This record gives sequence, C-alpha cells and structure tokens, in this order.
Amino acid sequence: MIRKVYLPEGFKASDIPELFAEEHIEFEKIDIVDWPEKYPYKPTVEFALAHTGTHILIDYRVVEKTSRAAAGEDLGKVWEDSCVEFFSSPDGKVYYNLECNCIGKVLLAQGESRHDRKPAPLDVLAKIDRWASLGDKPFAEKKAGPWEVCLIVPAEALNLKSFDGLQLKANFYKCGDLLETPHFLSYAPIDTPEPDFHRPEFFVPIAFE
Repeated sequence: MIRKVYLPEGFKASDIPELFAEEHIEFEKIDIVDWPEKYPYKPTVEFALAHTGTHILIDYRVVEKTSRAAAGEDLGKVWEDSCVEFFSSPDGKVYYNLECNCIGKVLLAQGESRHDRKPAPLDVLAKIDRWASLGDKPFAEKKAGPWEVCLIVPAEALNLKSFDGLQLKANFYKCGDLLETPHFLSYAPIDTPEPDFHRPEFFVPIAFE
C-alpha cells in the first residue's frame, strides 16, 4: 500500500529524503536479474513511494560501479545512461513509461505497446519536480559514487485526476544500456529471452491509500 502524506507549503523534490525518513516510508529493492547469463551485473538499487492525492513522490537510491549521464535534456535517450524507471498501467490497456537518468532528466511516454509510444508534452514534463544528488549537468561515464534521484509527479502526467484509492499495475527498473557494464534489473520478474521492459503482462498490482 502506497501511503498518503501531507506536504508543507513550498515542499520540493529535494525534501523527499528527509520526509521519507520522518514518515518511515519503506524502501523496496530492484534486484531481479532477469537475464543473468548475458547481463549478470547487479548494482544496488532501491526505491520508495508515497503520494499526496494529486502527486506521487518517488525516491531512488543507487550504488553502481560507474555512472553515465549523456542525456542533458528531457525526452532524450536516458535509458542509455544510469537510469531508473517506473512503468505503470492504470487501466490495463495503456501504460506509461517514466524513465529518469541520474541527473534528473526525464522521458515520459504512453501507448499500448513499445511501438506506439506518444511522448508527453513539454509543459507536462515541466511540472515534474526533480532533484538529483549528482546535480543536473551531463557527464561522461565515471566513478560517481552512490547517487539518489527524487521526483514529484503530478497525477495529470499519467492522465489521472487523483492517486487516492487507486489500483494500478506497475514495474520498476534499473538499466544502463551503454554503460561499461550494461545491466537490466527489475522489481517484478520478466520472462523474455532478451531484455525488454515494455512488457505490461509482467506488471504487478500496486495499491494507493
């Protein structure tokens, strides 16, 4: 159950770690290596969620060998970087992919399959508040140490009016397609021959308070 929290005025994405600590919001692990023979590397990845009714709050924490942030703008190829992802389907038909690299650059799109993705308008992306411990400037692959990224995502970004009492299906991922050590981790298992996160049939139920 994703807990509902109440935010003080002026709350920002950078305040999420402190709030989650105060509210004892539990972190879950993204630790399933679905393709171990080809991509065995498993960085340490965890995430936590809460919501306000009108917004969902997401906190990702990552420890990996090296990190990369080549995509310096929203709607770029963030999946090629050190990337964390939240895929969700409120209606069981259309699903949303919200992908974020380690400097808080976001890709958000919707559609019924990987072949008909419709990117979110820039004005919607601008409403997603984000904070990244590594800053917001692109960098080449390097040993960056542990990193954290937090997002405040409005319900309208997922074409919802509210998260109150919502039931949806989702999965969470960590990838780094062009890193020195490519990797593909999921929260819920995926049974496909090759890495493929666009598989809503493997989403699992998530309930909001």
